[in-house]
Amino acid sequence: MDPIIEQLRVQQEELVAESNTIIAAADAEKRDLTDEELSKVKANKSEFERMKAHIEARESVAAQADELSQPQGRITDPDSALRAEADGDDGVPSRPQGRAEQARQQDRPAAPARPRASGAHVVGDRSRLSGTFGFRAMGDYFMAVKNAGISRNANMDGRLMAAVTSSGNESSGSDGGFAVPPDYRAQIMERVFGEDSLVSRTDRQNIGGNSLTFPADMTTPWGTDGVQAYWTGEGDSITQSRPKLEEVTVRAHKLAALVYMTDELLEDATAMGSFIGRKAGEKIDFKLANAIAWGSGVGSPLGFMNAPCLVTQTEESSQTADTIVAGNVSKMLRRLPMQSRRNAIWLIHPEAESQLDVMTIGDKPVYIPPGGLRDAPFGILLGRPVIPHQVCKQLGDLGDIILADLTQYLSVMKSGGLRSETSIHVAFDTDHTAFRFIFRIGGQPWWSAPIAALNGTFTQSPFVTLEART
Repeated sequence: MDPIIEQLRVQQEELVAESNTIIAAADAEKRDLTDEELSKVKANKSEFERMKAHIEARESVAAQADELSQPQGRITDPDSALRAEADGDDGVPSRPQGRAEQARQQDRPAAPARPRASGAHVVGDRSRLSGTFGFRAMGDYFMAVKNAGISRNANMDGRLMAAVTSSGNESSGSDGGFAVPPDYRAQIMERVFGEDSLVSRTDRQNIGGNSLTFPADMTTPWGTDGVQAYWTGEGDSITQSRPKLEEVTVRAHKLAALVYMTDELLEDATAMGSFIGRKAGEKIDFKLANAIAWGSGVGSPLGFMNAPCLVTQTEESSQTADTIVAGNVSKMLRRLPMQSRRNAIWLIHPEAESQLDVMTIGDKPVYIPPGGLRDAPFGILLGRPVIPHQVCKQLGDLGDIILADLTQYLSVMKSGGLRSETSIHVAFDTDHTAFRFIFRIGGQPWWSAPIAALNGTFTQSPFVTLEART
């Protein structure tokens, strides 16, 4: 994508986010927009439309240029060209029918052939490679970046022109770094948002700016605050009530990975592409998961284990140290609101899993190990999936077992997702290539505090843990 278009779209998202924040603040205070606020919303709309016109103009010109750049007169099977490129050759058919030869057959002069960028790979089916800028694999891309640095862009691979970042230029693309092709960024994001990922289970919202403010209603149907319903006699006045809203503001924080690879290691292109993509995804995923559970809220998301809404279940009387018993998990489940039971999961330390195998209530097993395709890869504890996870503390400590409904955790992510770039000039003097991954995300539980039951003395929350047993 044209980096200017991408930047304009981000700015459009920021304008919409700003207008939504203004309207949400007015709604929370139950008032109309002030003249100043109304003018700001109108100005944002006007600026949005102006940017839209610029985007449409650039896209129109780009479409015209793309139409003109299509190869003319080359007769070949697109799939055979793709197969040849996958086998490692330059993707050009061995017996192309040239323009001059076609002209002779048609008894007309040949039009001059268009020049092709040095190193460009032209294949018949461009749509199948659009998400990779024409590179066969991540390692192929890494080697092209490396070679561009070695040659100081004198013979830069034509496919890299689509990867030049906004801080570079066509004559010196690698000075500002190269954006990693979208499909390769997606490979990493798939690892972050995989089946056992915690962030993928949260209530995710995309933002254009750096923060997002929501109005939230923390009242209960049986409480005395907020919107209420009353039995009313015929002809009697209806008792009034008003919403009681809180403002929830979540700021996005920067999570970054900077990976240095020597040119010697990059010689093994395929292996290095797989390695960097896998390891970056693993490290980003764990950092996100650990912050969702234990983050301080300062420079990182606020984790539910440090949030005011956390409920901690006391241990059983005379319970042995470093154990988890049936009474623990049974009482933890009752501390979970009914509406959260459909979505909740158990997070446990891997060492604690053996404690579940012998757990029973009466003669009924409490834990059912994974069995067949229906349950794989997770076991079931009191009807909810069990995920052994390294964010949990060691057996016996606070946080070794957690019952969590992560749909009640709000995560906000900067629009555009993972930003990935590559540069050979960060450590040019030591023959290192730098791969940078930046992710902007914030988060905190929707709930500001536990709720008290209507009848009884216990509290409930979407996030429940067990106190330490020492």
